[in-house]
Amino acid sequence: MFLEHGVRRRAFDATDMARVAVFVALIAALGLPGSFSVLGAVPITAQTLGVMLAGAVLGPRLSALAVVVLLALVAVGLPLLAGGRGGISAFVAPSAGYLAGWVAGAFVTGLIVHSSARKPSIWRTAIGTVVGGIIVVYSFGIPVQSLITRLSLEETALTSLVFLPGDLVKATLSTLTVASLLRAYPRAFRRTWLPSRWRDSPATETTR
Repeated sequence: MFLEHGVRRRAFDATDMARVAVFVALIAALGLPGSFSVLGAVPITAQTLGVMLAGAVLGPRLSALAVVVLLALVAVGLPLLAGGRGGISAFVAPSAGYLAGWVAGAFVTGLIVHSSARKPSIWRTAIGTVVGGIIVVYSFGIPVQSLITRLSLEETALTSLVFLPGDLVKATLSTLTVASLLRAYPRAFRRTWLPSRWRDSPATETTR
């Protein structure tokens, strides 16, 4: 164990491996309902919700690892992407950049949500899911989609706005889920949080 920003952190162990496996399965399961496309070749799926949740719960390193493991399984042919897609072809499709963005997006989401030694507020969680799960993912996905489809970057970005309402709903659901999990089962985060500031009064401090 070691301390980082005043928070006790553990070395990677069997429990963390199990937690990573759970989120690999969750992201894959969110692809079971399938996908659909609107104004383009990039499918709209629920799997980005799993990426957001992984980042917020597992933190930056483990969430990125979970997505990498999922994509590695996809690369060897397992049909774990929405619509039963799998194989190397998924990484040369117009949506390939979004897959790479999942890794970076999970990492950034975790980085923001777990940036403080104190328990994440609902606003920090919301910012993390929007920045990591939407902005970062789009920043990878749109340029690659533009390159593969040979559309201009501006046109690709404009057509990609069709994803935004759904992704904002996913970010909201992720934020509410994380807030509920923090209240009901904080052990899921495997973190030792410092007390919230609003609980820290002078009277409390003198009794410590």
